[in-house]
Amino acid sequence: MTTLASIVEKAAMQDDPIVAVASAADMEVLTAVYEAVNNGIASFILFDDQEKIHHLLSQNYRELLANDKIQIYHTENLKESAVEAVKAVSSGQAHVLMKGNIPTSVLLKEVLNSEYGLRTGKVLSHVAAFEVPNYDRLLFVTDAAMNIAPDLDAKAQIIRNAVATAHACGIDQPIVAPLAAIETINSAMTPTIDAASLVVMNQRGQIDGCIIEGPLALDNAISTEAATQKGITGPSAGKADILVAPNIEAGNILYKSLMYFAQAKVGAVIQGASAPIVLTSRADSAESKLYSLALAILSTSTN
Repeated sequence: MTTLASIVEKAAMQDDPIVAVASAADMEVLTAVYEAVNNGIASFILFDDQEKIHHLLSQNYRELLANDKIQIYHTENLKESAVEAVKAVSSGQAHVLMKGNIPTSVLLKEVLNSEYGLRTGKVLSHVAAFEVPNYDRLLFVTDAAMNIAPDLDAKAQIIRNAVATAHACGIDQPIVAPLAAIETINSAMTPTIDAASLVVMNQRGQIDGCIIEGPLALDNAISTEAATQKGITGPSAGKADILVAPNIEAGNILYKSLMYFAQAKVGAVIQGASAPIVLTSRADSAESKLYSLALAILSTSTN
């Protein structure tokens, strides 16, 4: 798959996945639900004030009220919406958790609940799939939202999460580039040392299912011409599928640069829990929310 539209098409072929939405009484969220139902990619359990959901749907998407792909459960407040949505996923009633109009911190607190949450002991990380204009493949970026300054062990798990997502999208042996400012190892630049260690871990089978090449600057990770000019050769030079940011600042800047400067389309998912999590933002378009849902649905096979 080389486009996000193809991810939506593949998601529509999955065996009736169910998405639990915490605090769903929001027009942008319900628009994403409407688009997902129309594309046949999922059924939904909506948690929020039942009267508010009914009002919004009756004003905009009345046909959803009679659609058997939609269930509505009344909750009194944000916390209850988060608790019930997480419980729906942890119990197996739903397969994907989606953030509605609720602060991320409120939802993640319930995700991490030791009694009914979705913890697995793995690092939770954000994986974004970009469709960049005039680029020949999907480009995955991690981690732009969850881990502030990951150490080597955390980076290894972040890579495993991203590789699992790439596998779900049909990329059997993704090329992973741990990014740095330079291509050589420098003891004063921790990202270069971590990148070299990750390469060795990959070679020894500690991180499998991918090829890790690094440290690499961004240009040498994605451009074969730039890699050749720097004397970086080999079958993976300039052909990265997954870009691993050294910290959250770099990841966030790269993510938003692709969106706003390159006009890239994007879908994103949180991996590392017992089920995929969609943490959509109010700034995300309905199209981006749909891509994120599709990416999460495909990722259920890796959880």
